[in-house]
Amino acid sequence: MNRKDRLYALTQRLRDGKLHTAEAMAQDLGVSVRTIYRDMEVLAASGVPVEGARGYGYTVQAAITLPPLNLTEDELEALHLALAALGASDLPEQAGAARSLAAKIEAVLPEDAGPAPAPFGFATESFAEAARGFVHMPVIRAAIRARQRLRVSTGGKSHDIRPLHLDYFGRVWTCVGWDETEGGFLSLRVDRIDDLTPLPGLFVDEPGKTLADWRRGTSG
Repeated sequence: MNRKDRLYALTQRLRDGKLHTAEAMAQDLGVSVRTIYRDMEVLAASGVPVEGARGYGYTVQAAITLPPLNLTEDELEALHLALAALGASDLPEQAGAARSLAAKIEAVLPEDAGPAPAPFGFATESFAEAARGFVHMPVIRAAIRARQRLRVSTGGKSHDIRPLHLDYFGRVWTCVGWDETEGGFLSLRVDRIDDLTPLPGLFVDEPGKTLADWRRGTSG
C-alpha cells in the first residue's frame, strides 16, 4: 500500500471517533509503528483534526467534510496559481488563508523520488515570484503546441529556445527546450523567467533536438 492510500485508510478509520492505537493500525496496514506516528503528523499538518499522542492512541473528534481528491497536473497548476496570486495580494486574512491551505496541500502531496522536493506553492518562496512564473505558462503552452520559438530571459542571460515540454517535478514547473543560443538542451524553472517573447518562424523536429532525444539523455 502506498502512502496516499494508507493516509486515506487511516482517515477513514479515525472518522468513527474511537481511540485507535498506533500498534493496532500498524499491524492492520502492515507497516511499522514509527510509520504510523509519521502518518499522524502528516494528517494533522494537512488539517485533519487528529487528537492523541504516541503511546496513547489517536482519534478524530471533529467532522471531516472534504472527500479525497485526485487532481490532474492542470488542476494542480490552477490551484497553485490561485494560491500564489492571492498570497501576493494586500488582503492579510486571505493571504494567511492561502498560506495555510498551501501548507495542507504540501503535507499530502505524493512523495517524489530523488532529492527532497521544494515545498508546494510558496512555503519558502515569495508569493509574487510564484505568481510571476505562472503568468508565463499560457505563452509557453501555446508555443509548444504551435512549435513557436521563444526568447527567454533569466538570470541576466537570454536564450532562443524551441520549447518542447512543461514538466512538474519536485513541486516546481520547468520548461524543457532546445537552446539555439547554446546548442544544447535547457531546462528552465518557469518561476525564474524574467521575460518571455515569441519569435517569428516555427521550428520543425531535427535529429538530436527533439523531446525524445532529451528523454533518452536523461534516462541514460
